[in-house]
Amino acid sequence: MSATPLARLRAEPPHPLQWLLALLCLVLALPVLSIASSWLSFDATARETLAHQLDTVLPGYALASLQLTLPVALGVAVVGGGAAALVTLLRFPGRGVMEWALLLPLAMPAYVLAYVYTDTLQSSGPLQVWLRARTGATGALWPDIRSTGGAVVLFILTLYPYVYLLTRTALTERGAVLMEAARLLGAGPWRRLTEVALPMARPALAAGVALALMETLADYGVGAYFGLNTFTTGIYKAWLSFGDRHAAAQLATVLLLVVGVLVWLERRAQSRLRFSTSRGPGSSPEARPMQLQGAAAWAALAACLLPVLLGFVLPVALLLRLVTLEALHGEFGLPWERFGQWAWASLRLSGLAALAAAGMALLLAFASRLRPHPLLGAGVRVVSLGYAVPGAVIAIGLLLPSGWAQQRWPDSQIGTLLTSTSLGLVYAYLVRFSAVALQSVEAGYARLPGSLDETARMLGAGNARILGRIHLPLLHRTVLAAALLVFVDVMKELPATLALRPFNSDTLAIIASQLARDERLAEAALPSLALVVVGLAPVILLSRAMRRGDSLAT
Repeated sequence: MSATPLARLRAEPPHPLQWLLALLCLVLALPVLSIASSWLSFDATARETLAHQLDTVLPGYALASLQLTLPVALGVAVVGGGAAALVTLLRFPGRGVMEWALLLPLAMPAYVLAYVYTDTLQSSGPLQVWLRARTGATGALWPDIRSTGGAVVLFILTLYPYVYLLTRTALTERGAVLMEAARLLGAGPWRRLTEVALPMARPALAAGVALALMETLADYGVGAYFGLNTFTTGIYKAWLSFGDRHAAAQLATVLLLVVGVLVWLERRAQSRLRFSTSRGPGSSPEARPMQLQGAAAWAALAACLLPVLLGFVLPVALLLRLVTLEALHGEFGLPWERFGQWAWASLRLSGLAALAAAGMALLLAFASRLRPHPLLGAGVRVVSLGYAVPGAVIAIGLLLPSGWAQQRWPDSQIGTLLTSTSLGLVYAYLVRFSAVALQSVEAGYARLPGSLDETARMLGAGNARILGRIHLPLLHRTVLAAALLVFVDVMKELPATLALRPFNSDTLAIIASQLARDERLAEAALPSLALVVVGLAPVILLSRAMRRGDSLAT
């Protein structure tokens, strides 16, 4: 009896390139493995540390994280899902602009939004000072924005586009067609919306909410600036303030488990989403969005416009105001020379990480297409989970083994190599963001028919020539988009950069955070504005892809 194709595939030895790439995937998994392996040496000291945390800080961290994530989940679902339903299923003035404008808050890092609104809304800020001068009131006119409630609002404003993007895609591809079918069966507008469109988009809504919660749990900038005792801020306190590696590893493990559950929920929602996104014909007039008239139309426009104004337009205007004030009235003006140094450090690190991630993603996708093998498939799955791992966990996962190796071999300089050079940072960025590049390149490869490879081999082309002469010219936009996405993510990355950056190598994200913590918010405006401008690049790509009806990877 002949073996099945799958059995023959498993019996074949992996290609040398597959062995090399599988080893590279294992290297990228080392930070997470080191966190898990820290529990293997669960001695009396670690047990005492865990008992102390259970009695003191751990319940507080869990409660603070829960108080943050539950309202954020509800908020991004309402704002993102509602905006997606409005621009997809209804027609109103300004709808065409709102379709892409609702993506603009993606360019705004949450910690930058925190700096801007704190400067504007705090008791000593210009808005309260102006209102007290006009009304004669005294004291604070509203609660301090540096609170859990303020953080919730900021996360909703910056993270709702995840839900909007996925939900809008699901509704665009089949929402109008199914709404037409429901209308022909006699269902009214409200029933068509609540019983057809929204249930169909539920998997996309769940996937977007899970992504937003992963970003919330991974955040360090807002939590540290607002003084919130979340898991991520607790990890940095345990390691950097108290030097307790056992406590840091245990907190990182708890955070990793929570994120793992969110990853499972997101993957489950995505698997269900595949069954509700098959494109159907939607060219008939009845399948077009329903036209709104009068007050309802303007209410829909206002509902879409509000998160764009609060999440992007107003913060950018406030940043420009701060930059202008600092340039005209600051003691030293704008620090252009130091800004150039910060910008160069950010550009250099981001460029190195983007090139490495895009190149690795291209090789991984090509090797998987060349000859699929379970060994390489497992490596690809490991890399694809990297984006879900918070930067704080990756930093601890690198510091733990480097510290152990430095103690074991004092003359090896391993710890110095990872924490005093750019190598450790680029390594952490690859662990964190290679999944972004891999997803984009794999989506591009899915559009290339296998007959291209077969024809090239029949003409005598080898693997290297197929990759260099056929695949790369066809995928150059895909690879460029993958590199750009990684570049922008690295520019905004704060937790891993804070823990692993070399001495005297501050990035724009780090310097903005330090200046804001020192209450030098006007000085923090220039690097913050630069981060926002860079973050506009993927938003422009996304908006163009949505107008074409394509994916970002094309």
